Amino acid sequence: MDAAEIWHFYAGAPLELTSCRDGYGVQRRVLGPDLADQERPQIVVEANEWQAARSLGDWTLVGCTVSPAFDFARFELAPEGWSP
Repeated sequence: MDAAEIWHFYAGAPLELTSCRDGYGVQRRVLGPDLADQERPQIVVEANEWQAARSLGDWTLVGCTVSPAFDFARFELAPEGWSP
């Protein structure tokens, strides 16, 4: 996506968020409420970074803020099985 995206944690299990710009330099961060365990309540994924998200439990409730506004015309979905 060609816009920055801010992920917000709301409830449930932490969420593993993986991102990378070029297929190398992969970042794995955890979105969640436990700051002492290196979890973060918000995570920014920069524009033009590929990303994947995975709940670390039964369920996770998150929200995403995109700026400039999300537009499906600028969205590209990775092929099935893609992994950074």
